[in-house]
Amino acid sequence: MTPKKLISTLFLSSTLLTPIAHADIKIGVVSSSTGPIALVGIPQKNTVPLLPTSVGGETITYIPLDDGSDPTATVKAFKKLIDEEKVDAIIGPSGSGNAMGVIQFAAESGTPMLAPVGTAAVVLPMTEQKKWVFKTTQNDDLIADALVGHMKATGVKTIGLIGTADPYGENWAKVMKDLTKNAGIEIVANEKFQRQDTSVTGQSLKVLLANPDAVLIAAPGSSSVMPQTTLKDQGYGGEIYQTHGAALDPFLRLGGKAVEGTILAASSMLVLDEVPSSDSKEIATKYITDYKALYGETPATFGGNVLDAGLLLENAIPTALKSGKPGSAEFRSALRDALENTKEMPATQGVYNMTPEDHSGFDERGRVLITVKDGKWALVK
Repeated sequence: MTPKKLISTLFLSSTLLTPIAHADIKIGVVSSSTGPIALVGIPQKNTVPLLPTSVGGETITYIPLDDGSDPTATVKAFKKLIDEEKVDAIIGPSGSGNAMGVIQFAAESGTPMLAPVGTAAVVLPMTEQKKWVFKTTQNDDLIADALVGHMKATGVKTIGLIGTADPYGENWAKVMKDLTKNAGIEIVANEKFQRQDTSVTGQSLKVLLANPDAVLIAAPGSSSVMPQTTLKDQGYGGEIYQTHGAALDPFLRLGGKAVEGTILAASSMLVLDEVPSSDSKEIATKYITDYKALYGETPATFGGNVLDAGLLLENAIPTALKSGKPGSAEFRSALRDALENTKEMPATQGVYNMTPEDHSGFDERGRVLITVKDGKWALVK
């Protein structure tokens, strides 16, 4: 064998023996683990170690960043993940307003965004930009429909609204306007406040003057507490409803006796012991067990929204790998398409069925009516 052929043979042999390098799938996670949205963001950040770490023979690497609840910092975090880290998808951010401000960057870069936020405005109405966004919380209309149904069944004829002056509160006001009209319920007051406000006395007094049969507070996280405690301090005795934004244990601790009897609709994670067996219950139970083993406390449902994002990606990645390698535009585009075609996938919050028109994908299996009884969550029966 000539030296030239020998070198060629050795090169070919070494090529065949050397494993082909695989690029890790890189997923960015932006949460608000500090700042005003921290009650939402902390369980989301804490859930990152529980996300799937491999699928389809590929390793998944997560890059977590804290935006401090600041929309400007959210933009910086997204740009860093997209431009510098070249991530294949982003989970986050925690806040509705923060999420609305970064949709364009996800769309322009062709990076799937899985938003664990409350407002349906991140996916509705569907647009060319929003087709890159998938939402891992129940849409407002699904939750609102359950609340309005309860109002109608219990004889409520008039309601007052108190909501945050941001996409979360604004979309709730819009949804409630349509649903209450159809149910024959009149909205007699509609007040707004900023999440960082230290008082809502003026807004609650206006609601009291309208004398509604019930009040709905549309605010996420800790901001859901102050309107209710203020109304109670001022002597309001009617029914108080909350959205799924209040579905966290600190709501009980911060509100104390003032939140007793509250009615809200949310995923069954808060009352797993009271709901029938299902794949979703099994997944949620395991998540809670694993979270408690790491942190010594029960996670808020907001953490489950991030776990569901990881499960959605785990389900979609094998299909996307057929179209491109991680780190490529082809892979990201195929990942978006695979997410949009998710069918009957159970997770902590319910069962996901995505379509081009619906990037949340929940049905009635993603909600139950819950009340506060003796300082604890209980299923409305």
